[in-house]
Amino acid sequence: MGKPHPLELRQRVVAHVEAGNTHHSAAARFDVSVKFVNDMVKLKRATGSLSPKRQGNPGIGKLTPHEDWVRTQVRAKGEVTLEEMAELLAVERGVRAHPSSVWRLFRRLGLTHKKRPSGA
Repeated sequence: MGKPHPLELRQRVVAHVEAGNTHHSAAARFDVSVKFVNDMVKLKRATGSLSPKRQGNPGIGKLTPHEDWVRTQVRAKGEVTLEEMAELLAVERGVRAHPSSVWRLFRRLGLTHKKRPSGA
């Protein structure tokens, strides 16, 4: 993902449009796309700010609402495989999830498990 345009450029583009110039002239003058100019003007009207939005996934997935339930199940059952937890989620909670999604949830919750040799 690329970096957002600097705040100074955003302010100059919007100020150019607010001074009575067209979006096309602002795009040509500041060497940006017309869509960028449109987006900045809309953002300024909607929020009053030109700061960029957070990029990336905020960490809210379909399994996030079930974190407490998953913790409880792991404590109650002890060791549980990813496939078993995916099946439990489907049967008891009605949420279909791939075992790799369950693994990411486990890792986020700190529920990773490393097998230890039996002699230790």
